[in-house]
Amino acid sequence: QVQLVESGGGLVQAGGSLRLSCAASGRSFSSYVMAWFRQAPGKERELVAGISWSGRNPYYPDSVKGRFTMSRDNAKNTVYLQMNSLKPEDTAVYYCAAAPALFYNGIYFREAEYDYWGQGTQVTVSS
Repeated sequence: QVQLVESGGGLVQAGGSLRLSCAASGRSFSSYVMAWFRQAPGKERELVAGISWSGRNPYYPDSVKGRFTMSRDNAKNTVYLQMNSLKPEDTAVYYCAAAPALFYNGIYFREAEYDYWGQGTQVTVSS
């Protein structure tokens, strides 16, 4: 069992930056695939960053590539999402998610593949 707690959300002006954190409890954090999803009002939840258990080659969709950076610190059981050059369209609730890697050194792309979710943190970008 893994519990995830996000923090770091808030209100920021367009062009600004925020850093989200996701602290995980439970054992074997280093063996989990981790991801950040977001959900804007009236829209489906979408993947914005994913990282394998090894931390290599994080994935980003085109909508955030070059602006968002995901990292993990296995010693602290924490993943981070550094968000720069924020745009109003980045406004959403951001969720941290985890799934057992099961010897797979990649990430999962579908929401249904993640077993554990945080409660979400609101990010609002004003224009």
